[in-house]
Amino acid sequence: MPAVTVTVRSARLGLRATPEQETVLRRAAEVAHKSLTDFILDAAYQAAEKTLLDQRLFMVSGSQYQALLEMLDRPESDNPGLTKLFSRRPVWAKP
Repeated sequence: MPAVTVTVRSARLGLRATPEQETVLRRAAEVAHKSLTDFILDAAYQAAEKTLLDQRLFMVSGSQYQALLEMLDRPESDNPGLTKLFSRRPVWAKP
């Protein structure tokens, strides 16, 4: 008989929803055969992972990857636009 792994949930999260949002979430949880908590946690966790991966992982073809590597290996060159941009005081800096 395989061993059963039990994960203890110790962090407590709270949220507020409109009655309409609650109704939709409960219906979706029922359709998925999950508790409301499991459904919301699973959906929120998947969305969080996607958001984080979108910030770090870029999917490109082999030729796009090669072009990126070639661009990164090129020696730097002057960029007058960037020089002008970085010479200005940021709008959030105090005068």
